[in-house]
Amino acid sequence: MPLATSFRYVGSSARIYAGADALAHLGREVERAGARRPFVVSARSVARNTNLLERIREGLGERLAGVYDGVVTESPLPSVLEGVEKARQAQADLLIAVGGGSAVVTARAITILLAEEGSIYDLCTQYPPGRPPISPRLSKPKVPNIVVLTTPTTAANRAGAAVLDPQKRHRLELYDPKTRPISIFLDAEALLTASPSLFLHTSVTTFAGVVGALQLPNLNPFSHADLREALDLCLTYMPLLRERPKDPAVRIHLASAALLSNRASDALAGGLGIVSALAHSLQVRFGVHQGLASGVLLVPGMRFNRDVLAEGQARLAWAMGTPRNGDSDLQMAEKAAQQVARFLESLGIPSRLRDLGIPQDTLQLLAEDALTDFFLYTNPRRVKDVEELVALLREAW
Repeated sequence: MPLATSFRYVGSSARIYAGADALAHLGREVERAGARRPFVVSARSVARNTNLLERIREGLGERLAGVYDGVVTESPLPSVLEGVEKARQAQADLLIAVGGGSAVVTARAITILLAEEGSIYDLCTQYPPGRPPISPRLSKPKVPNIVVLTTPTTAANRAGAAVLDPQKRHRLELYDPKTRPISIFLDAEALLTASPSLFLHTSVTTFAGVVGALQLPNLNPFSHADLREALDLCLTYMPLLRERPKDPAVRIHLASAALLSNRASDALAGGLGIVSALAHSLQVRFGVHQGLASGVLLVPGMRFNRDVLAEGQARLAWAMGTPRNGDSDLQMAEKAAQQVARFLESLGIPSRLRDLGIPQDTLQLLAEDALTDFFLYTNPRRVKDVEELVALLREAW
């Protein structure tokens, strides 16, 4: 499949610092932003079980305006609102997210709610019946933010935040390009604070995103280059997490793969949206890690989209090392699915929803949840009704 020759490409402008003691450059980035009252957002586990906040305090000194360490997995609304109040009391003019995806998303949501007026229910993406989703324009200026990663989350350089409504068990999606980070830190010591299993599961999310994006028909040379490098990094270094669990180079490479994948995906505005939407349902309803959910759903999602992405899936098979040998696109597409399944199996990633403890009688509910997930509307093959989602979930169960 040839690459696009007519396209618009905008790359992320974030500065990235990687390596041993990369965090030593944090003060420079705070100064570059002109901030006088930087404020840290993290989980209690990071605040109490690592030395990261101590290192940040040493680097920023009296400039540090405060710390909110109440981040909770999936960024539930009460914890986000508490963070908003703490940041407002501290008169924060820059937020520093320290941790994985939940810390990044919580900090991003805080930046939005600090600035915008009204309820989050009015600010989040709306789903009018029978019409495409509508993301309200969030026009107020936002304080800048910096990200210090402990996991290779694909949330790091995005422009949106999904906050969990714990009452309805539903994601409230906020979108504002002004909330992209000005800098991202891949500090070796920080990345080693996450367990090898958490790091692997988070990397599966990256792998799933790369696999989905490489199938798209509108790939331009820039996105393709990012995705090919991200794929190579995943294929090379994900298996090494078991062999070299304390090697910072392995972790920096996988965190780099996540950033490359995001940069490419943002430019494409697509991927296997059906996989992301259903994975989010599993996260919200059952607390399944996004990587594990994506790992189970990835191959069924590829087969769901095969009729419209056969040529792109053939390209994926070739990128993963399968020679064409006269095979048709459909034959190559099936080989791509088999390659993906074998790779995930080699990493010990579950392949069935039942292996994740998902009851079969909840598949309808999970499918209905996904109908109001923004990513579903980016899926290459249009989803006609909820029954198509239920059928995919049954295949994965």
